[in-house]
Amino acid sequence: MTKLKIGTRGSRLALYQARLVETELHAVFPSLETEITEIKTSGDINFEEDISLIGGKGIFVKEIEQSLLSGEIDIAVHSMKDMPSALPDGLVIGSVLKREDPRDVFVSADGRTLEQLQGKGRVGTGSIRRRAQLLFRFPNLEVVPIRGNVDTRLRKIFSENLDGIVLAAAGLNRLGLSERITQHLAQDYMVPAPCQGIIAIECRKDDVETRNLISAITHPDTETVATFERSFLETFGGDCQIPLGCCAQMHLGRISADSVFIDMEKKSIFRKTWKCDSKKASAEGSLMARDLMKQVGL
Repeated sequence: MTKLKIGTRGSRLALYQARLVETELHAVFPSLETEITEIKTSGDINFEEDISLIGGKGIFVKEIEQSLLSGEIDIAVHSMKDMPSALPDGLVIGSVLKREDPRDVFVSADGRTLEQLQGKGRVGTGSIRRRAQLLFRFPNLEVVPIRGNVDTRLRKIFSENLDGIVLAAAGLNRLGLSERITQHLAQDYMVPAPCQGIIAIECRKDDVETRNLISAITHPDTETVATFERSFLETFGGDCQIPLGCCAQMHLGRISADSVFIDMEKKSIFRKTWKCDSKKASAEGSLMARDLMKQVGL
């Protein structure tokens, strides 16, 4: 291989993640030559409409995956939570990096926590999952839909006259903005999206050389929980269009997971916790989803 071509979205966070992959590869293969290619996705072009109305998660990866399939790039670097549960034929997730903090966080305009808003105020999020969990806990809150990259959403706190926004800790941490965090939301408070905080490296299934190369930087525990959470998501049939959360952790060879589904019409919240052997991550993720679906009545 003369040069490994890395495809990514062009946001500051996406480029940081691509450079992190590049750094980890160079640490293992010092002579490897790499090149980062920025690719504009449908989600970047249409950044105002609700994601659920314009195609769901795939809007952030489709064009990058097309470049991968055509051979324009060798690997694609994604935020794994942006990836649909089913990949296009011919592509695989070849590696994942160590997971960042998977929690959601509240960034306040004036230092107040969500509780200190006393159930009122204007809070921004573009996520149906976050919206549903916020409103279940604080039914009188005004949840304002916002989209955009991390920097754009932070600016909208003031341009949209919001009391704060909810977003992922991982993005703020990676961009050196963790001091902006007012409140970390515990998993029993707000269950994160499946695979939140995980960087995935996608490649062509038949590109054995590249698959062997990127497997050298895989973080095994993260790979296990990602397998569990993606299996859960695929079985439930979820995307970003339903209020569904799932997050797993590894401890001493076992998986411990939390999941949630909120039915806002019935004002009902359904939770499921799960513990299992990590060697059965895919099967157990599916079992957890089926158990939660049964509880919900789906």
